Amino acid sequence: MPHLTPDTWEQGDPYERYVGRWSRRVAPLFLAWLRVPAHKRWLDVGCGTGALCAAILEGYSPAAVVGVEPSEGFLEAARGRLAGRVELYPGSGADIPLADESVDAVVSGLVLNFIPDLSAALAEMVRVTAPDGTVGAYVWDYAEGMEPIRSFWDSAVALDPAAARLDEAVRFPLCAPDALAALFAGAGLLEVQGTALEVPTPFASFEDYWGPFLGGQGPAPGYVASLEEDARARLRDHLRERLPTADDGSIALKARAWAVRGIVG
Repeated sequence: MPHLTPDTWEQGDPYERYVGRWSRRVAPLFLAWLRVPAHKRWLDVGCGTGALCAAILEGYSPAAVVGVEPSEGFLEAARGRLAGRVELYPGSGADIPLADESVDAVVSGLVLNFIPDLSAALAEMVRVTAPDGTVGAYVWDYAEGMEPIRSFWDSAVALDPAAARLDEAVRFPLCAPDALAALFAGAGLLEVQGTALEVPTPFASFEDYWGPFLGGQGPAPGYVASLEEDARARLRDHLRERLPTADDGSIALKARAWAVRGIVG
């Protein structure tokens, strides 16, 4: 039985191939739903490689954009992509290096379920947001709607029941509409609302699907890295047989994220 590896989020390029490319598709949908006006001050908590920051810059004429991220590898990737247009700081959601009421909108994409102290993080997000400002976030629907990862764990658990302990659907009950709404309401946010955001996740071939799981970034790739070669091959073949593959070899899946927002009183 393989040992169960911790989450790893350090290298920007493997992350981009794994889920970063899909986050870039979700980000504009999320921002359109938030309805934050132009010329506002933004903070992205857990900005990663910069997908959400880039979408803010492209569509919302912000007065300023700040990103906070604990991974130096991700910060390096974000610096390269955002070319000095965003202020980037090392830090965590539970200890945001900004003054009280210093931004108008705080956002977080695909991060909340990885923050150990969620209560502290939400309190910090509220603290740095000006009155009537917006706090919003989105996370993958690991239980059903994030099909590339859901398909992976369904095969992994079929071959190795112990892998269920790593499945994000099991580990992260936060990633559901009611849980997200309760988290935001518990932080004192007003007018809490949620929605589903869905994007296509097309793969040109099985190798286009499987290759990102070899990058070691995140729970599923971490699990793959922990397997012996023969077990890895069995998992690969199990997935190849079960994914919906077209005659040209392409695989059409989709990814759903759950989003939540609230207003600071």
